[in-house]
Amino acid sequence: MSTTHPQAAVATRRNARSQARKAALGSFIGAVVDWYDFLLYGIVAALVFNAEFFPNVGPAMGTLAAFATFGVGFLFRPLGGFVFGHYGDRLGRKRMLVLTVMMMGLSTAAIGLLPSFATIGWLAPVLLVTLRAIQGFAVGGEWGGAALMAVESAPEKKKAFYSSGVQVGYGVGLVLSTGLVTLISRSMDNAAFLSWGWRLPFLFSVVLVLIALWIRSSMEESQEFVEKVGQHGERRVRLPIVEALLRHPKAFLLIIALRLAELFTMYIVTAFALSYSTTNLHMPREFFLTIGLVVGALSCVTIPCFAWLADRFGRRRIYMIGALVGVFSAVPFFLALDARSTVWIVVFAVMLANIAHDMVVSVQQPMFTELFGTEYRYSGAGVGYQVASVVGGGFTPFIAVALVSFAGGSWHPVAAYLAIGCLISVLVAARMKTGRTID
Repeated sequence: MSTTHPQAAVATRRNARSQARKAALGSFIGAVVDWYDFLLYGIVAALVFNAEFFPNVGPAMGTLAAFATFGVGFLFRPLGGFVFGHYGDRLGRKRMLVLTVMMMGLSTAAIGLLPSFATIGWLAPVLLVTLRAIQGFAVGGEWGGAALMAVESAPEKKKAFYSSGVQVGYGVGLVLSTGLVTLISRSMDNAAFLSWGWRLPFLFSVVLVLIALWIRSSMEESQEFVEKVGQHGERRVRLPIVEALLRHPKAFLLIIALRLAELFTMYIVTAFALSYSTTNLHMPREFFLTIGLVVGALSCVTIPCFAWLADRFGRRRIYMIGALVGVFSAVPFFLALDARSTVWIVVFAVMLANIAHDMVVSVQQPMFTELFGTEYRYSGAGVGYQVASVVGGGFTPFIAVALVSFAGGSWHPVAAYLAIGCLISVLVAARMKTGRTID
């Protein structure tokens, strides 16, 4: 007996580590697929969709319309968080994650096959909006499940690091989407790219989906879910989202405020600045596509590094430093942009996207999910996260374009918008009580 007990304990620890690694890998690869698809839409919307799907409303209004369809995906993210969260809390995380990645990939491929306005008229933008809504619905269920699989399976003192793959998937997705658009854009003339070249990255999504399904099929269900909720429904909450709202109403507001720094920094750098620099400053589109590649590649290193630091020195400390960097980098970024200083544009794009943004997102998975109980965590954290996406992210490029238009082409209102959003995040984090969910 004295020898078998230590051996059993060692085997249990090995199994737990193996499950934690599989959960982290599965969450990561699914995040790559979903963010590749979701970000690809924003990049192509800035370059193509105004002409292909909204050609009769003028360049400025066409860009606004294209970014409005970008925002539609965010409107459907809370619905996806609610539906997938409900069944994820009742049936388990793994099943929902298989469904989200399939739905996301197929809707993205369908966009690549969609006829343009010149072919089918106004039915083209209607179908585009519909497919974008499906994308939003799918990605709305993805984050909560992926974050929970990673956090609930991770070792107690390494939750930020193990779950950081969910956000690293964002960086890889950004590199893949931006890189593929850049490669195709440079390999053909502008007319060919606008006509059919932009469709190829959307069709490539099918390959990523097949890889993700293969990896996720080998994942095990979250052990914490099995232990605390039960496999046969012993402790399943009838309406998890209602339970989350009743028990933790403030948590939803906290998540919205804490995500502002993340959403404003990334979408202004990767989506709005691409449109602003090409339309208002007449800079080559390849320049900001290259910046997207740089910040995406760097995030694959910076996010896990910041997560490791957060596990060691405290989540709030890392979060607040990142949000403050966003506050102080907003105006310099736009000054560099206005001066067309390529070196300083790159420097402050990295400050916003790889320091401010990546420090903030490196701690979000454990910070947000641990605000809720296991029985309703998928619903609570997932819906809260996606509502924040609508409030702070989905219409950020649209609002930024509108602010520039109302200000007669001036960037000053957009810089203020970015800085104020980051400042709100700093103040809210500073007032949060210390404890397991943030420190």
